[in-house]
Amino acid sequence: HEWFRRARTAPAGSPERDYYIWSDTQEKFQEAEVIFSDYETSNWEWDNVAKAYYWHRFYSHQADLNYNNPRVREELRKVIDFWYGLGVDGIRLTSIMFLFRQEGTNCENLPEVHLYLKELRKYVEGKYPGQVLIAETNLWPEEAAQYFGEGDECHMNYHFPLMPRLYMALQTEDRYPILDILEQTPPIPENCQWALFLRNHDDLMLSMVTEEERDYLYKVMAQDHGAKINEGIRRRLAPLLDNDRRKIELLNSLLFSLPGSPVLYYG
Repeated sequence: HEWFRRARTAPAGSPERDYYIWSDTQEKFQEAEVIFSDYETSNWEWDNVAKAYYWHRFYSHQADLNYNNPRVREELRKVIDFWYGLGVDGIRLTSIMFLFRQEGTNCENLPEVHLYLKELRKYVEGKYPGQVLIAETNLWPEEAAQYFGEGDECHMNYHFPLMPRLYMALQTEDRYPILDILEQTPPIPENCQWALFLRNHDDLMLSMVTEEERDYLYKVMAQDHGAKINEGIRRRLAPLLDNDRRKIELLNSLLFSLPGSPVLYYG
């Protein structure tokens, strides 16, 4: 990316360099989880051009932006202006719980994230009324609901724990997995909504189920070892359901009947 190319050659401490998070060592933020531990051994990656390590919470080719830098925030507002200006209805804020870092923490769900979301929501509401910010947090319902704030942070939030339980209920022919997670879902502000989905561009994440449930879903839906990735299954909707049209229609019927707004991923 042009920002990274510019940052790696800029002087240390300059605004251009500070678009990203740099360090001379890998010692900082040691309590932060290495999320893709199947592929990465550290959240730091050495850059031969900058002669420094840069921070990434996911893959090493995905350097994290530094949201403490006002210029980065301004760049994001320009991105929002571009897409909302084209008429898109909403923007997904992926993995927003990782936006900020603090030594001595796991660098997740920090107060600075919520302060920034309030700032972003105010900007969107003032300039693009009716268009929404959608949080992607992959948290338990009670934790995920914090990203609605008091109706002044994200308009919507993906209900990740519900998604694998729809498949679990279908496979076991038992409604309990769905009822159980709905009972764990707290009330939310009236001007906010859960986003419900069957699949998205990521794997079918199984981090929000028990180890026993995960093993069962692997057994019935990921017989091919190559379909497993981290704690998930990398398959699209139809192959997950053996291309069975009745099962596909049943799950979509469930999706449209549950409390929340259905989000359909093309294909």
